[in-house]
Amino acid sequence: MRWTYLMDMDGVLVHEEHLIPGADAVIAELTSADTPFLVLTNNSIYTPRDLRARLLRTGLDVPEKAIWTSALATARFLDTQRPGGSAYVIGEAGLTTALHEIGYVLTDRDPDYVVLGETRTYSFTAITRAIRLVEQGARFIATNPDATGPSREGSLPATGSVAALIERATGRAPYYVGKPNPLMMRSGLRSLGAHSENTLMIGDRMDTDVRSGLEAGLRTILVLTGISGRDTAELFPYRPTRVIDSIADLVGHTGNPFPE
Repeated sequence: MRWTYLMDMDGVLVHEEHLIPGADAVIAELTSADTPFLVLTNNSIYTPRDLRARLLRTGLDVPEKAIWTSALATARFLDTQRPGGSAYVIGEAGLTTALHEIGYVLTDRDPDYVVLGETRTYSFTAITRAIRLVEQGARFIATNPDATGPSREGSLPATGSVAALIERATGRAPYYVGKPNPLMMRSGLRSLGAHSENTLMIGDRMDTDVRSGLEAGLRTILVLTGISGRDTAELFPYRPTRVIDSIADLVGHTGNPFPE
């Protein structure tokens, strides 16, 4: 069987701007074998071009077209739901660029959607505007449900936390496009022209990566270089297909990632 690879980025390939040992060898092996792969991230701040540059600095050579973000998945979703629509956006270049590329108009006047993404400079004025637009009937979309994100100083409030604020104020829950919604996996598969039967998802989190892979009908591999440990993984009511210490364990075995 010829496998297609979906891989989470943080905790699998890199950890806070540092390469996880063996990740470069796995990417090189997949590339030399012409194995289709996508690197996925729930982070909507950066464009694929930005992320490619960041990964290159760590020593990972990942093509721009092989990077799939929650911003791209959100844009793809909105394009299927309401082509050529309009949105009021709280987010960074990754999200605004993705929406511009599908022909969306970004406006704060009677938009079809309020779209919330990741940003490091949440504005009380912008959040207030979003609340009023949702109250007036705009549909509420968020790129991903992550409540916090990492930084060198500790946790940062992320999209899920700000979405909870808007939801509490309006009584309207957002539709989350990113992981663990399997929609992100399926849109990634479509971008590759791949099928779930021969696709695997490698992740470091049981609650997002493994769950969304499982719900999209993929085989899953949990690596222990990120959030979930072997003991905490046992607490979930579902299991990954395989648990490995690190992505380095796949070096030399990407053609046969599930040995009997």
